[in-house]
Formats: sequence, C-alpha cells, structure tokens
Amino acid sequence: MSVLVLLEQRGELKACALEAATKAREIAEKSGMDLNAVFIGRALEGQADQLSGFGIKKLFAYENENLTHYSSDGYVPIVRDLALELDAKIIIGSASALGKEFCASVAARLGVELVQDCVAVEWNDGLVAQKPVYAGKVVSDVRINSVPAMLSIRPNVIPVERSGDDAPEIVNREMPQLDLRTVIKDVAESAAGTIELTEAKIIVSGGRGLGGPEHFPLLQELCDVLGAALGASRAAVDAGWIHHSHQVGQTGKVVSPDLYIACGISGAIQHQAGMRTSRTIVAINKDPEANIFKLCDYGIVGDLFDIVPVLTEAAKKALA
Repeated sequence: MSVLVLLEQRGELKACALEAATKAREIAEKSGMDLNAVFIGRALEGQADQLSGFGIKKLFAYENENLTHYSSDGYVPIVRDLALELDAKIIIGSASALGKEFCASVAARLGVELVQDCVAVEWNDGLVAQKPVYAGKVVSDVRINSVPAMLSIRPNVIPVERSGDDAPEIVNREMPQLDLRTVIKDVAESAAGTIELTEAKIIVSGGRGLGGPEHFPLLQELCDVLGAALGASRAAVDAGWIHHSHQVGQTGKVVSPDLYIACGISGAIQHQAGMRTSRTIVAINKDPEANIFKLCDYGIVGDLFDIVPVLTEAAKKALA
C-alpha cells in the first residue's frame, strides 16, 4: 500500500507540485504508507533536487518528447497503470486547471472516489478534506470512507515544508506503447503577465471602477513593484478591457494568494468565489457600501486613482 503524488510540470516543476508533495508526506507518515511520486514530461534533469526532504521513497520518471505537454491520452494511462502496480491507496494531485482535468480522468479510469479543490486535508483513520461549495460561501468537511481515493489540492493553500534532505530513488521508465490520438507540439500562451495567477503570492486586481482598459497599466505598475500578478473582475473582462486569462472568480480562476488587492471591484459573490480564501484581502473602493468591504481584512474608501499611485510609491521605497 502506498501514497502516490502527481507532480505537475509545464517545462519545469510547478510550485503546486511541491505543495501536493508536502501534504502527501504528512498523509503517508500518519497512515503508515510509503510515499511515491510520478513525473511525466520531456525531461526531469536537475529538477529532482527540488524533491529532497519530502520523504518520497521512489520517483517514477516517464521522460519523452511526446510527453512534453499534458494530454489525456498520454498521461492518464501511465498514472492508472502505475497506481495499480504500486497498490496506491491515496493519490494526490493539484487543483490547477490542468490538474483538475488530470485527476478527474485518472479517477474515472480507476473507478475511485475523488474530492477536487481541497483547501485542507488530514488523515484521521481515513481521509478528511475541506473544500469550498456554493460559490465559496460554505466550506464543507468531506470524509472519504473507501480506498483507493483521490484528491486535488488548491494551489497556494499548503505551505511547502521539507524535513531533512533525503532524496528519492529515481526510477526511469520508458514511455509505454500509447494510442496518442493527438500530440501537442507547441503551446503559445496568451500574455497574462509573467506570473501565473493561480500560483501568485500577491495579486492586484481591477474591476469596473477602473473605467476603461487604458487604466490597467496603473495596476500593472504596482504589480511590477510588488512582484504580483495582474487580475481582473468579470465585469472588466466582459467589457473587453482585459483578456479572460486575467479573470478571477467563479467563471475565471480560483486563487489563494498571501495578499489580494482589489481595486475598484464591488465584490459580487461570483468574484468572491475566486478569491475569498486569500490570506489577506485589501479593498480599495469609493463606495463604502461595496460588498467587498464585508470580506476584506483592510478596506480603503477612496478614489483608486489617488490611492494606487501612493501605494506604488510607498512600495518602491519600502522594497528599495
């Protein structure tokens, strides 16, 4: 019996892979099971060094040019067969956009229970997870009573923790004979900033209060100073002011940064569903009755065009 963690990569290991490994180690230790990991991609190379200290016994590496980019045809059969070979009772992945599809496909192939988008997980004579429901208005406790079972963890909610410097044994595997109906040769990503929203530690988002697309550079300047990602509300995206890849909310991306700064965003429930698990929320809005003030940790009532430049200058001085 073992725990298997799925290491998400897009050319290099994602931060959410290390977060999943952190929680997988905790569950493996408490359940008394071995912890193994699987990497599927073009090349692992020196990235294995990042996996020291997680208590991973064996790291199964499937490296092939045709596995550079995720595809259900390529990745899912590999994990299905490996999980059966290792008698994996718990399989843990990431609840990124890619990870949710990956985990759902593996769970369907294995015929096992799956809890997606967990914000907390523990082992208490079985898996107990917490996940937001009803657009984030309620956090439900979910106990999985059967094994094998799967879960995916929301990025940025589990701090990466290592214990010691033990390195996993790397087990290199050839890509099995697969019926690859499609092979992705290249991915052209739309410009959503240099920092991915779902993994950003700081996010600055703009809404209808910006008044138009010409004012987003004001927020981008603050992002550049803070090392933050640029987000947006659905209203701003629907108005055509910014690309959908920046949208935070129920129909956009779900984020959990350390700091979320909402500028000119009223705080509709659809937007809250995408950012309410942020550790610290700062709201800037000239309407003192805006819903965002019911959720935020710090609220500033005022004109964002006056406040954001002051914040930017203060951040420059503090971080100089």
